[in-house]
Amino acid sequence: MVAASVNLGADPVEFVGGFGNLAVVVEEMAQVDAELLDTAVWSMLETIQMAFIGTIVGVGIALPMGMLAARNLSSRWVYVPVRALLAAVRTFPSILWAILFVIMVGLGPFAGVLAIIMYTIGFVGKLQYEAIEAIDPGPVEAVRAIGVSRWQLIRHVVVPESAPHLLGQLLYMFDYNVRQTSILGLVGAGGIGFYIINYIKFFEYGKAAVFMLVVLVTVLLLDWASLRIRDRYIVKPQRGAEVKS
Repeated sequence: MVAASVNLGADPVEFVGGFGNLAVVVEEMAQVDAELLDTAVWSMLETIQMAFIGTIVGVGIALPMGMLAARNLSSRWVYVPVRALLAAVRTFPSILWAILFVIMVGLGPFAGVLAIIMYTIGFVGKLQYEAIEAIDPGPVEAVRAIGVSRWQLIRHVVVPESAPHLLGQLLYMFDYNVRQTSILGLVGAGGIGFYIINYIKFFEYGKAAVFMLVVLVTVLLLDWASLRIRDRYIVKPQRGAEVKS
């Protein structure tokens, strides 16, 4: 820690001295321009739509790729190249994908949607094949022993066994993508981040604060909704079962 801090020039004294600058920014942000609230809400809606489409399409593509990448479902000749492809997709953060797609399709939310799709494929694909490899091998071997097809094995064993993990990953990625889409406006990929970046660029912190508050409220609502969905659909073990086991 000490060596890394010295190499990076991490100076606690400089950090403490920067609180004066932070106080100036906070004071300016306190002067909220409420007239921009309508624009902020509609741009946040655009951000949520981008994240929703990107998450659903990305997870839909990542799921079969995760199955192909699982060692307990596929041969080495299949899972090795699929894992390499997922790793290559995952190497680039969403903002770099956004730059690429802005070049391809131009400015706007469509480039942001494509960027979210690519990042979701790489990230969820890895989480999914790890979840599939972690399922109990007993039911898999038992079903294989009776000569079922690969599709029947996936349909009746793999998907039900990994469904709680998949739902958790879906909720997590949607929450993450909403936050991530908020900064894709930095490269012109649409969403509420476009307004935040531009107002900060011109030191209009009061106007940027309106959009930041809308993002904060949206994230809190998503956290609450995610918690309710998890409690409703992800089955928890009973305490009696835990004691007996």
